[in-house]
Amino acid sequence: MDNTERIKYLIIGNSAGGIGAVEAIRESDKTGTISVVSDEPYPAYSRPLISDFLAGRRSIDKLNYRPIDFYEQNDIKTVFGNRVTGLNLDDNTVQLESGQKLAWDRLLLATGGTPIVPPMEGREAGGVFTFTTLSDAIAIDDYLQQKPDANAVVIGGGLIGVSISESLLKRQIKVTIIEMKERILNVILDEKTSYMEHKAIKDSGAEIITGHTVSKINSNTHGEVYGVTLDNGDVIPCGIVIIAIGVRPRLELVNGTDIKVNRGIVVDRHMQTSVPGIYACGDVAEAYDFIYSENRLTPVWPNAYLGGRTAGLNMTGNATDYPGGTNINAMKYFGIYIVSAGMISSPDKSYQELIAEHNDVYKKLILKEGLVTGMIFSGDVDRAGIIYNLMKDRVNVESFKRSLISDDMGLLSLPESVWRDRLATVPTVNGVDCAVS
Repeated sequence: MDNTERIKYLIIGNSAGGIGAVEAIRESDKTGTISVVSDEPYPAYSRPLISDFLAGRRSIDKLNYRPIDFYEQNDIKTVFGNRVTGLNLDDNTVQLESGQKLAWDRLLLATGGTPIVPPMEGREAGGVFTFTTLSDAIAIDDYLQQKPDANAVVIGGGLIGVSISESLLKRQIKVTIIEMKERILNVILDEKTSYMEHKAIKDSGAEIITGHTVSKINSNTHGEVYGVTLDNGDVIPCGIVIIAIGVRPRLELVNGTDIKVNRGIVVDRHMQTSVPGIYACGDVAEAYDFIYSENRLTPVWPNAYLGGRTAGLNMTGNATDYPGGTNINAMKYFGIYIVSAGMISSPDKSYQELIAEHNDVYKKLILKEGLVTGMIFSGDVDRAGIIYNLMKDRVNVESFKRSLISDDMGLLSLPESVWRDRLATVPTVNGVDCAVS
């Protein structure tokens, strides 16, 4: 007997992209069946806030991305804690780990990313964790409840590594960050702001080792970690290791299928894949980047939500173009507010850099032919949203570019023809409000 259940809109993934799709679908189709499948057992939560949970600043119920009755109110069937193990494009079905089979009319792949764990010796030892999901945060919290005095080694000095390092320090845990490159946060910050963050982390009591990697995680006869060995032979004692190198798109479902893949799942401006009726968004998708005018991976929360909304509208037959995203990160770690977006340094001499710097404030714009292609604001980020909107909307700022980094910059600093259209806000990113002001 065929136990396949048919769903009009099947969404695999329950984070920002999946929620954006659900909300868009329900705006156009009030009755079509929707199922959301996730291998995580939780309702949608804000991933950028799991560091707050680990630091003890926020309880689990305060991580919810939508109200607890969101699924009921939108008539959504949820299949949580159940992994999709197979994708069959011949009959439009997915196979779940539980044995359940679902068929779809429209499918959205919002499967996100998976932590990058290099093939280092000892990575399976007890006390070694990644940090990308709420389950990771809960597991680390449980471990530290048993070993509150454990020193920590964080492998990776990117956004995830810095985030968890702050959480651990707030729990009075000694932290050593190991970064393979010559500076931390090198993907999203320039040398100046990277140094500012480096100094703030050091002043908070953490150690930072750059230009080296961990070659081995050392464990005792009970299989528990007691230290790491670096590529230069140095040994750092510790009782917990967090691997925070980054994430890569989760492509296991589509590998070997007709769905086109590059670094991620390639989508068009409708967020549709190379297979009609199948869409993708969020960290797993290579979507249009308005700075580079090409498809790129931009694994940040606002882009995932906007991509999901675009996919949802198109899944209901409402043709809608994805306006494009780009890398945007807003953060406040170790007391420093920083917003960066687009390019962080000039690729060649055809670009211009404008920099304003005084006391603890640093503002940098990258421009080409009057268009903003990158920005970094540190210390004073109140009006970063204005700059981001100008960058996103491809407004030529040549005639007023100097005013954009002035101390008194505001909407009225712009030509009237520009500021009348700028009365909007930029979404919160990683818990920091980048509203236009």
